[in-house]
Amino acid sequence: MPEPEAANKDEMSNELEQIDFHHPYQPYDVQLEFMRAVYSVLEKGNGQVGILESPTGTIYYTSRTHSQLTQFISELRRPTFPPSLPEELIAGGQGKEKPNTETIKQLPLSSRQKLCINPSVARLGSLAAINDRCTELQQSKSKEKCSFMPGAENLKQTHAFRDTALAILPDIEDLHRVGKELQICPYYASRTAIPGAEVITLPYPLLLQKSARDALGIKLEGNVVIIDEAHNIMDAVANVHAAEIRLSELRRARHMLGVYVKRFGKKLKGENRVMVAQVGKVIESLTECLIGQLSAKVGIVEPSSVLKSRGADQINLFKLIRYIQESKLAYKVESYMSHAEQEQEQTSSTASKPGASSPVLHTLVSFLLALTNLSEEGRIFYEKQSASQTAPPDIKLSYLLLSPTHAFFSIASSARAVILAGGTMSPFEDYKAHLFPTLPPEKTTTLSCGHVIPKSNLFVYTLASTRPIPPGSTNGPDPFEFTFDRRKDPTMIRQLGVALLNICSIVPDGVVVFFPSYGYLDEVVAAWQTVDKQLAPGASSQPTLWDRLGLKKHIFRETRGGETDELLQRYSEAILSPSTTLSSAPNTPQQKKLNGALLLSVIGGRLSEGINFSDRLGRCVVVVGLPYPNIHSPDWKARLEYIEATTLSRLLNPPETTTSPAPRLSTSTTSAPPPPPPQKITYQEATNLSKLAARSFYENACLRAVNQSIGRAIRHRNDYAAVVLVDRRLLPQLVEQFAVHTTSVERQISDAIPPLRQDDALEGGERGDVVVNEKFIENGE
Repeated sequence: MPEPEAANKDEMSNELEQIDFHHPYQPYDVQLEFMRAVYSVLEKGNGQVGILESPTGTIYYTSRTHSQLTQFISELRRPTFPPSLPEELIAGGQGKEKPNTETIKQLPLSSRQKLCINPSVARLGSLAAINDRCTELQQSKSKEKCSFMPGAENLKQTHAFRDTALAILPDIEDLHRVGKELQICPYYASRTAIPGAEVITLPYPLLLQKSARDALGIKLEGNVVIIDEAHNIMDAVANVHAAEIRLSELRRARHMLGVYVKRFGKKLKGENRVMVAQVGKVIESLTECLIGQLSAKVGIVEPSSVLKSRGADQINLFKLIRYIQESKLAYKVESYMSHAEQEQEQTSSTASKPGASSPVLHTLVSFLLALTNLSEEGRIFYEKQSASQTAPPDIKLSYLLLSPTHAFFSIASSARAVILAGGTMSPFEDYKAHLFPTLPPEKTTTLSCGHVIPKSNLFVYTLASTRPIPPGSTNGPDPFEFTFDRRKDPTMIRQLGVALLNICSIVPDGVVVFFPSYGYLDEVVAAWQTVDKQLAPGASSQPTLWDRLGLKKHIFRETRGGETDELLQRYSEAILSPSTTLSSAPNTPQQKKLNGALLLSVIGGRLSEGINFSDRLGRCVVVVGLPYPNIHSPDWKARLEYIEATTLSRLLNPPETTTSPAPRLSTSTTSAPPPPPPQKITYQEATNLSKLAARSFYENACLRAVNQSIGRAIRHRNDYAAVVLVDRRLLPQLVEQFAVHTTSVERQISDAIPPLRQDDALEGGERGDVVVNEKFIENGE
């Protein structure tokens, strides 16, 4: 007789095998495996957590930006599903055609800034100003009401909006358009559609902030939370709860409040007068705190010293914040200041024009809200900022949330199940330790899918040196090692350009290069655009490396804060629709047709996530160096110290829990067996393990960023690409230490890295082309 547990396992596995997930196309095996794991977590419920990794770009569910959500919605329109009504109800309708399919009822939610259709409010620009003005127009004492606000007089339009939204699988732009057509506010009218929606999409900030969920009417109890691109989730939680304010903003806030009190002070009575005075005390205390830090460039501020002067430490911040929010004090002060400055500008043509009004009081409120977080989970930093062409020197006070545990707890404890999905989730332990540290093992399911491409479609090469490396060694002459100390070496920068020149000579179509930072990209480009005087003394007309790269491919470059959509469009057109004759690079007389395009971008930039360089757009991805964060920066020092301290405490004081093994579905969709009972360890052993945990967290942050950049190229089963890793630290012998953490594409890349042969490295100046499989030098598909 089979054991009950084994029989239960077989029965559950058979049920999962029979489920039809209604994929619009023939699904990959890993997609079926992924969906079965998701279904298993949802079926268990009761606070179950799934941490799932799939490199195929499968579209589940809530994501980081509106553009990624729009892509998800477009994919959601592809599949068809059977009707949700019972067959007897469908069959009961006489004379009506029986529907064969039913669309998903999906509703996107967003902020007023994205959805407001009132021109006088939308033009205010900043989210805080739009929120305050919108709520002010709803006040009973307001003389001018917003005509678009849903109410009894426009109930018909509200219902029409709800029914339309649930029928058309809209994105944010569709909701805005429908609201304008029906003359009803899409921000508020969309709430009437929430009860009927089967899928609700919203960006990270609206999900991760409890105040935002409450404002939108989102109830997580009994529902499922699915987060896509979840490798960002810990940073996203920290960013949502982070805040900063500058000394210049505090001085402006003090000036604005003074002007407002001078004009309306006699009208302020009772509590209003007291609370406005408290706002002034807080501003003065923060100002004195920053002035006291002017002697040092950067450092940490103790929470107790931030509001120690002017009696501000005796003020109830929760009560003060609630007063500012409910009274709309920030909006009133800033609105009056803007009005006063406009009047001054009109009446005084000779006087200097005042600066544009900025929402500094809203910035103050955000910073005060951050100060109300648990003190042990956050740190406050100050940092001096140098003068620029547009701004004088300044000093900034910043709050950083070090641990997302408490902030994420309201989601993890409320939802029926939480799914974290992404392409570079490994190692899973980071999420367990920092998001769900107290979750029993039987409540966690992890899955890491393999990739859909054969190994022959992925060529990986580590370029570790400009010259051959002796057999069995990890060090060669003139190594590529882009550490902070060596990355400014002009010889190494030039050899990097020579290597890229060779790659562009071989690889057709699109080549995408990722640099560690915008600043380093600027330095490298500047060096490539300069004639090497040692190689060509006195030859002012000698073409630079930049010129020679321009003779191989069109060159495009990502800039900080630049427009990426236009950049990507021009890059794609240069590859897919090249002109027959192209102008030559500077200092070269001939014209010739170029072989595709070269895109220089940054790891962690806007082009490193959510962008598909599929097929001809990404035949080769080059990663320069390793984007390790600055370990000596105050924020990273504090973060690593916090991880060490909490890990040490957890190891020395393990929680006393008794757990039983969870039913296993299959070897690929269940979590690992529960660990054995914790054993006592010495203080020194715990200290060593806590330091290792901090170091692993630091290295994993770097490797995830690299993997995200690499993953831009391979986008479907028949795609192929080359990956060139330019740094000796990524040699196979050195990568092995990360083998326990690598999965999917990363594991496949680690397996594919060949040892460097003597004839593979660049010899001397520009000799020694990179060896590439025949598939990668074919033009076309």
